[in-house]
Amino acid sequence: MNNSDNQQYRNIGCLPGILGFFVGFWALGPIGGIIGAALGSYLGGGYTRKDTEFLGGTPKQKDFSSSLLVLSAAVMKADGTVKKSELDYVKHFFLSNFGQEQAEKYVLTLREILKQDIQIAEVSQQIGRYMDYSSRLQLLHYLFGIANADGQVHENEINVIETISRYMGVYTSDFESIKAMFVKIVDDAYTILGIDSSASDDEVKKAYREMAKKNHPDKVAYLGEDVRKAAEKKFQEINDAYDRIKKQRGMA
Repeated sequence: MNNSDNQQYRNIGCLPGILGFFVGFWALGPIGGIIGAALGSYLGGGYTRKDTEFLGGTPKQKDFSSSLLVLSAAVMKADGTVKKSELDYVKHFFLSNFGQEQAEKYVLTLREILKQDIQIAEVSQQIGRYMDYSSRLQLLHYLFGIANADGQVHENEINVIETISRYMGVYTSDFESIKAMFVKIVDDAYTILGIDSSASDDEVKKAYREMAKKNHPDKVAYLGEDVRKAAEKKFQEINDAYDRIKKQRGMA
């Protein structure tokens, strides 16, 4: 057991949670350990790997959902206050995808995860190894949505999401693109396309094609209808940014 495991172990605080951590970590790595500890805490000592079956959907949907649960907690804790608007935002995602009963279980699990100290680097690196790039981008979009649920994105939340992004292996330009959709800056249209305002018309067109390709809703359609709708919103932001630049420049 390494130092981060020991730290996680100390922060779980109860025997069922500790047992759940070890079962989950053995089965599913750092993310499994965190979810296992959460399940163990509210289910009691009878927790087994089978209890993760409430994670609905296909294996890839389960991966996305479990990652969203853990990283949501990290972002929600970033500014020192967990807000009802943030909990509601996450609950809406699970309610739309998996129904009332499973959504309630997800929220109960999230409440327990919020009590833990999350090793962001290890969790994010695990996600970077198994999740495809377009899904990682969509995950970042959701995290910014959670941060913005109360109408403003706190600097500490941005820092946490940036750390997550870096350890997941997301390019800086792609992180800044998604950030610009929530935190308005000068030349945000160019930032959304991942380029500088000094770029040539040909470079603008190329950047748009590349950004549209990696963020196309079809790439994450397997994650469920709610994820696809969120991806369509992100895709529309990219199209709007491109249209604004074309209008400014008089591009065809």
